[in-house]
Amino acid sequence: MNSSDKLQRSLLMRLAWRQTLLRLLLFFTLATAVGIATRQLTLTLLIATALVAMRGYWRLYRVSRFLDWRTQLKTVHGQGLWAALETLIHRRQTETRTRNQRLARLLHAYRQAASAMPDGALIVSRRERRILWFNKSARRLLGLQYPHSLNTKLLEALTDPEVALWLDQARTDEPLADLASPADSAVRLSLQLLPYSSEEWLVIVRDVTRLTRLEQVRRDFVANVSHELRTPLTVVHGYLDMMEPEENPEWAPMVSEMRKQSQRMAQLVEDLLMLSRLEAQQQLSEEVVAMAPLLITLRREAEALSQGRHRIVVDDSAQCDLFGAAKELHSAFSNLVSNAVRYTPTDGRVTLRFIRNADGGVTLAVQDSGYGIPQQHLPRITERFYRVSTSRSRESGGTGLGLSIVKHVLSLHQGRLEIESEVGRGSTFACVFGPERVRNR
Repeated sequence: MNSSDKLQRSLLMRLAWRQTLLRLLLFFTLATAVGIATRQLTLTLLIATALVAMRGYWRLYRVSRFLDWRTQLKTVHGQGLWAALETLIHRRQTETRTRNQRLARLLHAYRQAASAMPDGALIVSRRERRILWFNKSARRLLGLQYPHSLNTKLLEALTDPEVALWLDQARTDEPLADLASPADSAVRLSLQLLPYSSEEWLVIVRDVTRLTRLEQVRRDFVANVSHELRTPLTVVHGYLDMMEPEENPEWAPMVSEMRKQSQRMAQLVEDLLMLSRLEAQQQLSEEVVAMAPLLITLRREAEALSQGRHRIVVDDSAQCDLFGAAKELHSAFSNLVSNAVRYTPTDGRVTLRFIRNADGGVTLAVQDSGYGIPQQHLPRITERFYRVSTSRSRESGGTGLGLSIVKHVLSLHQGRLEIESEVGRGSTFACVFGPERVRNR
């Protein structure tokens, strides 16, 4: 409602009040005159008051009846206060009906759009996890039936234990990928959880069967090629070791560079094979990993790589152990430590902190005072072969796969990698584990 409409309605009400008061005054003046003429003043005024009250009650009944939304006020009778009130009711009913019709059309259009989506969509209550609504694609992908599946629990349709854990953690930041469809085990699904409202979730179900197959083909290709490269690299490396630079001094720079590059390629193949193995594994063999000796080992590795150029500090305030795969965890932590040493200038500081979290979990954080990473690179920093600075990475001897390995190891341990960095002030890479991974000493 704009200001001109408000002003118009205000003037209408003022005019209606004045008309009503003027009519009452004239009516009772006439009644008084009739009462004096007939010498029945009291009776005449009583009759006049009764007539005014009856008319008021009749108009009040009419207004109350039209206040019911199912009844539309079509005509306005008379003038004055009651007529003005009926006019306002008529306008409000017309506006409300127009708005309701527009909302109904929008709702119908949204329902049609949701039904036409290739991805499944479900509205699920947060507290009871019951299905409140779903579209046609959700019926096909999850095997739901309308209306029998309405108000049933989502975990009755998706019985995988990972779904229950995913809902308990409310992982809106990370989809649940590679899940078998209840309707067809050959179909692979990805679930995305969106905060629909304070009481409901919107669950998006996507068919990722083709992507899963392409990813499997890629993993097999990388694993096979990497495996086949090991033998020729071993031969080349062996022949390079047999070449003595002292016999041919002019070959010394070339032999040294070839040895360096062959070692780098061998490390690259090993990292690719390890990454392929991690991607193919759904679950690791787990044990209690003693963190105190592991932190000592990580410190020695950092000191050996640093060769006295950095200050290495270890802070073990958690005083606990982890439950997981010792070899894989050591590899992940070692990658973070070696990156911190490589990308920190001389006289810099590298700190390892093993601390408790507020939720009962633990965090192993590797902090350095190095070059730092620009913010635009952080979302892609864990992609394989992604480099912030190509020249600096090659000079440091990195393969570009370390953070990808770290991410996969943490994912297999239901953990996550948190990265904070500021250019010129260093970076912090934190491996966060839940309380289920903590073992007290």
